[in-house]
Amino acid sequence: MVDLTRHRNKSGRWVVRARLLDLVPGRSKKAYADWLAERGPAFREGIGVAALDPFGGYKSAIDDQFADAVAVLDAFHVVKLGTAVVDEVRRRVQQDTTGHRGRKGDPLFGIQTMLRAGAENLTDRQLQRLQEAINADERHEEVYIAWRCAQDLRAAYKQPNPKKALAAATKIVEVFHTCPIPEVARLGRTLRKWKDAFLAYFTTARASNGGTEAVNGIIELHRRLARGYRNFENYRLRMLLAAGGLTQ
Repeated sequence: MVDLTRHRNKSGRWVVRARLLDLVPGRSKKAYADWLAERGPAFREGIGVAALDPFGGYKSAIDDQFADAVAVLDAFHVVKLGTAVVDEVRRRVQQDTTGHRGRKGDPLFGIQTMLRAGAENLTDRQLQRLQEAINADERHEEVYIAWRCAQDLRAAYKQPNPKKALAAATKIVEVFHTCPIPEVARLGRTLRKWKDAFLAYFTTARASNGGTEAVNGIIELHRRLARGYRNFENYRLRMLLAAGGLTQ
């Protein structure tokens, strides 16, 4: 559990100074809800926004323990879901068109890295190669559509205007689940299920779980330096010293 409290710097941008609040054994609704319950009502009432991964257990714990807090689905994990969909479609179409996994010389195999990148980061030559691979077989059109959907998802998060970003995200929720490509439709259903938490990103000044990922990186580093821990309490206390903003 990480404190993601933000403040505005001199330039007016939001800044997060993430710190580890605690860590507990387990990855479940019960583990999270029990910890929140132990903090007491004063702590819970002070929470206004809770950023989380797309895991139903965490969302249920937040709904149970917080009266008014807004749950926000983390942007990184949503974009990751979109990228995973493109990979799934590419692998399926690869099997359908060639009868085997991707091999050197296969059109779709040659563009797999490009399909994971943002369109704005691709060179003209890479975009041409991507188009040539799609044009190699009409059945590759599914891959292109899935890639465009993933790009639309990225574009919503990158849109600097909050109102336009919210409008783009709302359209994604309304449209993706109707896509004839099953993998994209499944992503659409997931986003519809998480609609409020997905759209909350655009109404909470783009709250995210980035600080949690940063703290997790510190934890992993110190765990490697210690070559692991046998005793959980020693592990917990050491990580609170490393990432909890505490002193000896």
